[in-house]
Amino acid sequence: MTALSRNARVAGLLYLTLMTAPLRLIYIPGKLFAHGDATATAANIVAHETLFRLGILSDLFTATMTLFLTLALYRLFKDVDEGLAWLVVILGGLMVCPIYFLNTINDAAALLLARGADFLSVFDKPQREALAVLFLRLHGHGVMVNEVFWGLWLLPFGLLTYKSRFLPRFLGVWLMVNCFAYLADSLTGIMWPQYEATVSNWIFPIMFGELAMMLWLIIMGAKLRQPAAA
Repeated sequence: MTALSRNARVAGLLYLTLMTAPLRLIYIPGKLFAHGDATATAANIVAHETLFRLGILSDLFTATMTLFLTLALYRLFKDVDEGLAWLVVILGGLMVCPIYFLNTINDAAALLLARGADFLSVFDKPQREALAVLFLRLHGHGVMVNEVFWGLWLLPFGLLTYKSRFLPRFLGVWLMVNCFAYLADSLTGIMWPQYEATVSNWIFPIMFGELAMMLWLIIMGAKLRQPAAA
């Protein structure tokens, strides 16, 4: 195995660790959050507190691994274009990680309110439940903010993939399209939330660009292709 292929597979395996993200992003909201019912939502959080705490932990783990992933991608692509490789680290790691960490504070606040600690006795139960849902909503807005960077980092990543001679160009194009899909989803959620679900359904197939790249890095690695002779 060449050093190039080894670096590609290391990056792919680090990419795989980000599969913890859907636990808090998709599974927990579907399992615990009752739309329009603060009482049921708070009760579900208390009844499944360990699962909810795992969601917080998964956000912290995902944030940490984004740093290692982007550094691994920098090592893989620095000889292609060092400036773009640094953009991958900045947009995909240094910007995403702090937002993830700060956003877990909203979940911690929701958990405290749902459990009803002694120092919260000044609030009655319906007020605590409403506040818990408020912090869950704030967490959702934090995700929409982070989606901006989930999209932006894919643009230099896609350009590097396209310019490199060791990964398929179609993956680079797919990543760049994936970038604009994330941006469209974030913009819709902020400006026109009533259409967010519709837009998410439309662009969902595009989101598999990152999955395709991850699988290619793990399975195929990278192989330098010489330019065709004139």
